[in-house]
Amino acid sequence: MAKLNIKNIERVERLNRMEGLLETRKLCKDYDGLEVLKNINLSVGKQEVLVILGPSGCGKSTLLRCLNGLEPIQGGEIFLDGKLISDLKTNWCLIRQKIGMVFQNYELFPHMTVLENIMLGPVKVQKRTYEEAKQEAFKLLERIGLVEKSRAFPRQLSGGQKQRVAIIRALMLNPEIMLFDEITAALDPEMVREVLDVILGLAKSGMTMIIVTHEMQFAKAIADRIVFIDHGEIVEQNEPEAFFTRPKTERASKFLAHFQFGGN
Repeated sequence: MAKLNIKNIERVERLNRMEGLLETRKLCKDYDGLEVLKNINLSVGKQEVLVILGPSGCGKSTLLRCLNGLEPIQGGEIFLDGKLISDLKTNWCLIRQKIGMVFQNYELFPHMTVLENIMLGPVKVQKRTYEEAKQEAFKLLERIGLVEKSRAFPRQLSGGQKQRVAIIRALMLNPEIMLFDEITAALDPEMVREVLDVILGLAKSGMTMIIVTHEMQFAKAIADRIVFIDHGEIVEQNEPEAFFTRPKTERASKFLAHFQFGGN
């Protein structure tokens, strides 16, 4: 029998402690009659790091946007902490404070400084005091090594710096779960590491995360569970070691072959 290493033991122990946080039941999404997501049943536990993989155009990013209320769904349900959030009565402004999202292209306000970008949500949306928000902002900037950039504008930052600012801007709202949509896709290779290090730090702190990425080595290192989507359907899901070395389906095997992963 294969011997579990320390990392896998820690992962199993964490999975055993998890409670359900975010769940979809038969979620369906279409654009003008074209079905993009088909009966997605997914559950994410507290402190779980779930990585979604799949070919381009398979529906990964659309799923994240549905979970954050940025795209309406045409069927199924979404639950947060056991409460239905996909009905017409949902106040998505409140829900997005609990489900933070970071995009591929940063989405920073170009006319605002780094500090202003970070403090906007807490002060304007959550009505926290300026001083309280400022103190937390500087703590987070220090955490990612960007205190000296607090008065800089986005145009004065590198891609990696912009993405790190986007991450802590979302964290300022104290979300229960974070969604990351291909956050390294627009970065030069040398900038990818600094962003991934921030995500690794969040995982170690116990943040619940759903991550869409094409960084296979990163996915294998950080995920508690891998979900593989193709043509809008969940084809396979497993813990990382098993998924990358012993995929259950031919579709997953073909996908992994492009990244020099695969079954035996």
